[in-house]
Amino acid sequence: MKSRSLTLVMLIAVFGFFTVSCSDDDNEGETLAPLTGKWSISKVGTTVSGTETLIDAPQNQTGCEKDFMNLKSDNTVEEGNYDSTIDPCALFTDQGIYSRSHNNLTRVVDGVTTTQDIVNLTLNELKLKDANGAIEVYIR
Repeated sequence: MKSRSLTLVMLIAVFGFFTVSCSDDDNEGETLAPLTGKWSISKVGTTVSGTETLIDAPQNQTGCEKDFMNLKSDNTVEEGNYDSTIDPCALFTDQGIYSRSHNNLTRVVDGVTTTQDIVNLTLNELKLKDANGAIEVYIR
């Protein structure tokens, strides 16, 4: 009888341990997916009267890899642009820095500061929106 009671108490304790959540674990709305990595631009768009409209990113050259931003763990960013004006699929890159504050991503590249809201961040998608409503969707 004692062993059944002890087993029951242990099961309740283990179950309780895994189901209790502390308020200190609150991430204040931030996503937990990693931001670092190479992100290729996939779609761009805007929100008008609450309706989001996205199209394939026109800056991507047909037949070339997609333009990208590579957010590195040392808070540097490399932005890559494929352009076929001079040579087919020539890659041009710019370097800069980035920071994340809650759900904002700020990049400084060539002296130009860009701050965007992180609308969605998963392992495979990063959706950014600026103050004017312009949307950029990146994929891995």
